[in-house]
Parts: sequence; structure tokens; C-alpha cells
Amino acid sequence: MAKLTINGEVKEYKEGITFEEVANDYQNRYDNRIALVTEDGKIRELYKTVSGDAAVEFILLTDTIGHKTYERTATMIFMKALADVVGDPVKAGAKVEFVIGDGAYISVQGDYKADDALIKAVNKRMREITDANIPITKKSYPIDRAVELFNAQGMNDKVELFRYRQSSSVNVYTIDGYHDYYYGYMFPSTGYVKYYEVLPYEEGFLLLLPDRKSPEKLRTFEPREKLFAALKRTTDWSIQMNVATVGDLNDQICAGNMEEIILVQESLQERRIGEIATEIVTKGGVKFVMIAGPSSSGKTSFSHRLSIQLKTHGLKPHPIALDNYFVDRSITPRDANGDYDFECLGAIDVEQFNKDMLRLLAGEEVEMPTYNFKTGTREYKGNTLQLEPDDILVIEGIHGLNPKMSYALPDESKFKIFISALTTINIDGHNRIPTTDGRLLRRMVRDYRTRGASAKRTIQMWPNVRKGEEENIFPFQEEADVMFNSVLIYELAALKQYAEPILYSIKPGEPEYYEAKRLLKFLGYFLSIPTDSLPNNSIAREFVGGSCFPV
Repeated sequence: MAKLTINGEVKEYKEGITFEEVANDYQNRYDNRIALVTEDGKIRELYKTVSGDAAVEFILLTDTIGHKTYERTATMIFMKALADVVGDPVKAGAKVEFVIGDGAYISVQGDYKADDALIKAVNKRMREITDANIPITKKSYPIDRAVELFNAQGMNDKVELFRYRQSSSVNVYTIDGYHDYYYGYMFPSTGYVKYYEVLPYEEGFLLLLPDRKSPEKLRTFEPREKLFAALKRTTDWSIQMNVATVGDLNDQICAGNMEEIILVQESLQERRIGEIATEIVTKGGVKFVMIAGPSSSGKTSFSHRLSIQLKTHGLKPHPIALDNYFVDRSITPRDANGDYDFECLGAIDVEQFNKDMLRLLAGEEVEMPTYNFKTGTREYKGNTLQLEPDDILVIEGIHGLNPKMSYALPDESKFKIFISALTTINIDGHNRIPTTDGRLLRRMVRDYRTRGASAKRTIQMWPNVRKGEEENIFPFQEEADVMFNSVLIYELAALKQYAEPILYSIKPGEPEYYEAKRLLKFLGYFLSIPTDSLPNNSIAREFVGGSCFPV
């Protein structure tokens, strides 16, 4: 018998019993499903068995790791259902492209059309699979055998990925004869996935899933056309450069093609920035370019590059950081934990900002503030500004798109831009890279380089940063005139050499260890590239260093 310590109590179980059976004994104590367990601090899938005395804790669907497990399992069930409906896994190719709201956009890569009849059939087949509660088995195969399995199913992207694995084996998940590979944990059976819907979207599918905070409820899907267009544009760039997956990127690195890939990617971005500048000029009467985006989206570099493009049109841009309008720290609002809430709109002196902008619009000379982050006070140092006919303000900050931030300014005088790093390269066709992972790695590398902040500290702060984004940035993204995707197809290969050493500094037993381990495993798929050939105006330079801009 094994003694398991659970919620402070010790209970005996037979060795060899699954953690799923243990979880079932405690399930009625929780509001939502137990997804995984930890055994002496190590995450275990529920099919794993008890082998001795241990401390056991439960991971729920409302936990980030649990929610990702739901997403992964639902994706595999979708792929299995699609293969069953089409009748041939080779012809039923599909790629998980990116997330739109609560849904994952899945493009058609096979010999079929995502019409209403097929979508109805896929929904029906998914329900049959989940109602049947079919076991999901996990088995370690030698690489050669795994390659055979995936070649037989037409999954060449996985075969390409495995070429760069240092391990001699790979874990393969199977549902009733359908094999797949997933980066992360899975449920022990299909019955754990109860809430989902497949919808038609553009030329593919949208797999709608519950939000992490409400894991047993589907929200109404709200299309985000501008976000989709920005993601689609970057995806098309990836196809143009023959780099749709990590395997493709690794192939290009090994072929010695990265200098050209970098130059093409940077040129595509510069062309897009030039197009945005042209839209601003074409609109006419724009005096305020409002730029907003989440943490580590590259707002500062983008604003400087946009300013250069505006100059080519004969305009005189002036950068303004909304951070300079922070209220004094002594009156900064605090969050529920008593910490300063620098992310909320109340942390900005909105009234003073609008007064200053209106005076500038009227042609008056205005003394502009500078915020002293060391003393936590706003200072005036004689820096004055007066707008001439060709002058234009480039204003950057997380609240730039919030109508309350610039409530007094005429709408016709504003041009709003949403910028984010929207990752479109995939690990393989069924394993997308979350946009937040790329931004987290960007911030981790930058904070360590510029502020001496540890990777542990960045990971600690990240949930609050994300919370602030969800409340203050993303609700306004569709109100932008244009969206700009700052992600660079090569950047994770460039960030790897900087991120890995600081992630390894996080030790087992520390709360941030799971996340560090996950990111290290994720980075392990990439070959590394040097940053010598990165242009000094690249957005990547904002994070790895060497930018020609004051970032």
C-alpha cells in the first residue's frame, strides 16, 4: 500500500492504481474537473499509476496547465473526427493556425472543402467520440517507428520536426488507431472534453472551446476581422518564405539561408509600416497617431520606424509616451493584493493629457512632462512643443486605443494602431505556439538584459501583466484603424541563446519551475541562430540589444 498525502490528509491506496482513480475520490470537492496531478512536485497525467508514498496535488481546468490540456485533447479529437469523416487521414490534412477569441482557426490542408455538410458531420463525429469516452493511450516509440506512423497518416511536418530531436524516442498519443504527437499533457480519455463546437470560419474551421475561467461554458463567438487579417497576412509571409513550422525553420538554418530569411522578413515588415504611414497621410487631418499593444509587442521600435516612414511623406513626427502622464506614485491605484496597479487607466492623468493635447491642437506651446520612475513623480524640465501644420504626434501606451484616454480629441484627428506579436509559426500542424509564449520570452530576455530582473521574477509578474492586458488592451483592439503584427519568423531561434541560461537558473521546487521547464522544452525544438546579422532597426533588437533606437 502507498500512503498519499492529499489536502493535508493521508490516505492509503494500492500501488498500481491510476491517478485518475485517486482524482475520482476527490472530484466532488472541486467546482470543475481535475485535469492532472502533481506527485512530489512532478506533473503527472491521470493515466499514470501510483508507485509509492507521495504528496499529491490536483491541477484543475481553471489552472493554466489544465486548460491547455483541454485545448490539446480537444484538438486531437477534432483531427481524429475530421480524418474519420473524410475517410482518409492523408486527405484530411488540417493546420491549427492561430487563436481568435475563444476559438482556434484551423485551415484546410487536405483534399476536401470545409462546407456546411462536412462541418456538421465533424461535430457529430466529435460528439460520438467524446460520448464513447475512448481511452487516449500514450506510448514511447523509437524515432524511426514514429516516423513510419506519421508518414502513413500524411503528417510530414511531424516527420520533419523529429529530424532535429536529440532524443531517440518520441511519445505518441493514440485514439482508436489514430496517432498524433502533442507538445504537452493530455487527458486519459475523450470523455473529459465535453464543451466544444466546430464552426465555419473564412475558408476553414473554428474550434470553439471554453475560456479558462469558465471551463464548463461556451461563450458566443465574436469574429475579429482585423485581428484575423493581421494574422493571415503574417501566415502568408511564412508561406512565401517556406517557413510554416519549426521544422521548416530548422531546415533553413541548416541550409545556411538565414541571412536572406532575416532580410526578407525585415523588408516585409518595413513595407507594411510604409503602407500604414501612407494610410495615415491619405486619411488627412491626422494629428494624433495612437499606438497601443500588450507587453513586449515592440511598441517603441515600431513607433520609431513609423516615424521615419512618416518623415518620407514630409511630416514631422513627435513621439509621446503615455507613461510620462503617470500620476504620482503616492496616488497610484492599488489592486486587490495591495500592489500598485500601473496597468489601470486610473494610473494615468487622463485629464492633463487631454488638456495638453487640446492646447497643442489649438496651436499653443505646451511644456511636456517626463515621468521619473525612480522618484515616482512627474517632472517638467522645460521641454516644450508647439504643432506646425506638418507636425504629427506619435503617441504610444497601453491605453492608446481606449476612447476614455483621448475622450476630448476629435475622432477625425486620430489614427489608431494596435500592435502585437502574433506568433504564426507552428511547432507542427497540430501544435501551435501561443502568442503569449513569444511575448513572455521577449520580455524575459529584455528585463534580464536591461533591468537585471531574473527569469523567475518575470514569470512571477506575467499573470498580472496578462490580467492587465485582458482588461485594458484587448477589448479595444478591433477599434484600431489598422493592426500590425510585430512577430519575426526567426525570432525564437534568436531568443533561444539568451533565454535558456536564465530559465535554467530556476530550480525544482520553486513555483516557477513548471513554467520554466515547459519553456525550455519548447525552445528545445529550435536550432539557435546568432544575432550578428539582425538589422539595428529590427524590432528584435528591442529585446536582444543593439537597437539604433532609444528603447
